[in-house]
Amino acid sequence: MAGHSKWANIKRQKAVVDAKRAKTFTQLSRAIIVAARSGVPDPAGNFQLRTAIDKAKAAGIPNDNIERAIAKGGGTFGGDNASLEAIRYEGYGPGGVAILVEALTDNRNRTAADLRAAFSKNGGNLGETGCVSWMFEQKGVCTIQEVVDEEQLLEASLEGGAESYEMAEDEMAEVFSAVENLETLNKTLNDKGFQVTDAELRWIPSNTVEVTDPDQARSLLKLIDTLEGLDDVQNVTSNFEMAESLMDLSIV
Repeated sequence: MAGHSKWANIKRQKAVVDAKRAKTFTQLSRAIIVAARSGVPDPAGNFQLRTAIDKAKAAGIPNDNIERAIAKGGGTFGGDNASLEAIRYEGYGPGGVAILVEALTDNRNRTAADLRAAFSKNGGNLGETGCVSWMFEQKGVCTIQEVVDEEQLLEASLEGGAESYEMAEDEMAEVFSAVENLETLNKTLNDKGFQVTDAELRWIPSNTVEVTDPDQARSLLKLIDTLEGLDDVQNVTSNFEMAESLMDLSIV
């Protein structure tokens, strides 16, 4: 098991991008609805639902809103959310950067039109299904805070069936596993006393594109921000590498 990951640079950049935005109540509520529909509408027996609820609570969504979203997903509330479906879109950003967009929508045509406009206005283009997804592999990822003993982290990660882990700054770490093993890994790490702040499925790029031109960097970051600002969009993943100084310049 490797203690250092080649995705460290990408994750630092992603943290900067993530810091610029906050999930809207609509996005987080939709995640709860879909999670409740995909399994039992009870967080005790639905890991995906539990993690969606945790994220909603962390964002400050009131309990009443959370309960309403669970009821909608379970079919006991009614309303117009029954047609929500998860769709993955693919495209290219400035400089040939590959971009995956995960959306939850009740209107495919509207979502596709919004995404196409966002890509075209910011130097990219929305592509066909499969055009970039082959460059990514989905993994389960547990984010841990306040890691003081890397050896203990290694032991717990191995016991939980992890494939690798990555240490970052400020005593933070990310532990990677197969998708189907995420719940087991999350439980093991918690049982071992680690502070798991997030457990999610994430698309990991198998190759990267280095962005060195300031104008391309600005356009790329603006495109990602625009995509993430759309109500139907849940997650945006890309395969760019960019110097921190350029990243800072791009988000001013």
